[in-house]
Amino acid sequence: MDFFDKLSKTASKTYKMTTQKTSKIAKEAKIKMQMNEHKAKIQSIYEEIGKKVYEHHVNDDDIDIDIEAEVEEDCIQIDELCDRIEEERKELLTLKDKKQCPNCFYEIDLDFHYCPNCGSEQEDRYCKDDNEKNNNENTNNKENED
Repeated sequence: MDFFDKLSKTASKTYKMTTQKTSKIAKEAKIKMQMNEHKAKIQSIYEEIGKKVYEHHVNDDDIDIDIEAEVEEDCIQIDELCDRIEEERKELLTLKDKKQCPNCFYEIDLDFHYCPNCGSEQEDRYCKDDNEKNNNENTNNKENED
């Protein structure tokens, strides 16, 4: 019976891990799809802005239209979509257990201290916290010795 119990536990663990990974992959795919939709919307807004600018150029004879005011709302929409894309990109990095190098924007593992792409040193909050704890412990030990 021990064999069947172990087999059952192993199968259960495998099922749970597979479910978690599948869920993670589905979330990543959904986020990527949302990002692509936002990028397509930005592209369409760019085209609209170009159309407005060109029409302004062609019709510039008689009509005095402020083109900047015409495209201001479109630019605000682009800014909002870019902010959403950035939030989704950060969420995607979190799901992948990655971070982005602030120097070259390369995706790297959370525990990397240096970027494998550009070599720049990474600020790691975990290392800083560990170093602060170690420094505090060393200070306390020295005080106790004195």
